[in-house]
Amino acid sequence: MNSIFFPGLEIIKPKIHLDKRGSFFESFNQNIFKKKISQKISFCQENESFSKRGVIRGLHYQLPPFAQSKLVRVIYGKVLDVVVDIRKGSPSFGKCFSKELSSENKIQLFIPKGFAHGYITLSDFSIFSYKVDNYYNEKSERGILYNDSSLNIDWKLNKKEFILSEKDHYNPIFSKAEYFIFKND
Repeated sequence: MNSIFFPGLEIIKPKIHLDKRGSFFESFNQNIFKKKISQKISFCQENESFSKRGVIRGLHYQLPPFAQSKLVRVIYGKVLDVVVDIRKGSPSFGKCFSKELSSENKIQLFIPKGFAHGYITLSDFSIFSYKVDNYYNEKSERGILYNDSSLNIDWKLNKKEFILSEKDHYNPIFSKAEYFIFKND
């Protein structure tokens, strides 16, 4: 599915400058970002994770007032990035969107508040970066079970390769999750 069907979700493809030395691109430019994203976003924290092949991180989100918008990208390797719209009333409520992000394609994904987010590392390892517009708050942290059959997520690897944190094995299914209310800004 295309992100156009998921209000607020944006694929960002930076301009890459290649020459005999290698490549250069602006991984973040506030002016370009503001033109692409209609809402006002002020990032306050940047996170980075290292993961081995088969590691699934997610599906995670935080409840308001600690909800987070994210700008995600892969610094090294390749992942399948997955989001689930948990905004009740949204035209894409309960639907999943996935996109391969890699150090080669340099694609970034902007994920607004109201989406559960996760990814799986498809390469031998990945370095994953994400900017957020709100600080982590343990009490508002929530998750959705990565293999909920109602979501039908194709994680691209054999489930024998999956590596998850203990808590991600026990997240609730989508129908038992805590949702957001969709606001069409």
